[in-house]
Order: sequence, then C-alpha cells, then structure tokens
Amino acid sequence: MIKSLALGREISVVVVNEIGALSRVTSFLVNHGINLEAIAGYSNNVGDQAGLMFITNDNVSAVETLVSNGYLDTKENEIIIVELENTPGALKNISERLAQNSINITYIYCTTCRGGCPAKIILSTNDNLRAMSVLKS
Repeated sequence: MIKSLALGREISVVVVNEIGALSRVTSFLVNHGINLEAIAGYSNNVGDQAGLMFITNDNVSAVETLVSNGYLDTKENEIIIVELENTPGALKNISERLAQNSINITYIYCTTCRGGCPAKIILSTNDNLRAMSVLKS
C-alpha cells in the first residue's frame, strides 16, 4: 500500500571512480549540514568515472557545495518518491501497475528498515507525470 507519493528532485554527480570518492562527496555534504535521505551509486567498469544519485534535505545547498568543490558534472533530475508499507509484494504491486499501463521504469533505488517504517522507493520512468497518475488511482 502506498503511504505517500510525490514528484521530487534528485542530484546526480559524476565522480572519479577511485577509492575514497564517496567519502569525499559525503564529507562535503555533512560539513554543510546536509543529510542524505537516499543514495545509489554505480560504475560502468569501463573508464575512470562513476555516478552517484541521491536525495538530500537541501538539494540547492548540496548542488552549490558540490560544484564549488569541483564537481562540475552535477545536476538535478525529476524523480518519483514513493513511500510504501514495508511488506512483501508492495514493490511488485506498483511495478505491475506501471507495466500494465506501458510505463517503463528507467531506474530505481530504495531505502528500507525494520520495525514498521515505510520503504522509500525512488524511481524514474519514461513518463513520470503519467506514472504519478497511475499510482494515485
């Protein structure tokens, strides 16, 4: 069951794929009082670059901090933030609804916890506004 649903903004940043890259980025953020709410990272294992995607409590300050510290390939992207009951089948239900309406999920990442708190699903689709409408109905 969906607890909340909203369009949001995530930050994506290209970093050098090396030991300590995540530590440096998160240090810049924490030193400015910025909290991460969700994060995903990846490397294509081909070159020397990797990517981070994350949501913060203050994206404007986060982008300013990263750019001022040399992370020039930093941008914001529109995403959908879905909070779901953390129960078996919750993600299956929303992904099924999107598929039945020919909406493609281009990427997804999430947070979960035990003890009754909701799972936070961050996703991007080929049509975020339509996906929002489908998930609201």
